[in-house]
Amino acid sequence: MARHIRKNDEVIVTAGSDKGSRGRVVQVLTGQDRVIIEGINVRRKHVKPTQSNPQGGVVSVAMPIHISNVSPVDKNKKATRVRFETNKDGEKVRVAVTTGETLSVLKKARK
Repeated sequence: MARHIRKNDEVIVTAGSDKGSRGRVVQVLTGQDRVIIEGINVRRKHVKPTQSNPQGGVVSVAMPIHISNVSPVDKNKKATRVRFETNKDGEKVRVAVTTGETLSVLKKARK
């Protein structure tokens, strides 16, 4: 199934405690339908000492958010839905519903 969010997209959180926040998608967890966004939903996690981190301590980690709670941002910096279209060249593209701009090319046309 095609996802409306991809890695490196700028998104806005539409629901939850971080509603209205913007950030860049660092990772998409397809099996769990979740995304990790840079600087959003940051939690403090207690870490045991290891060989790589002998001190241990408390670290800040960005936790995943469900993919349905985020929307891509269009050129007007507003949340938009995504439509999938095939253009004249035969490429499958993601298109912002609000402005009609192309967000990314998903599948290149065959020659």
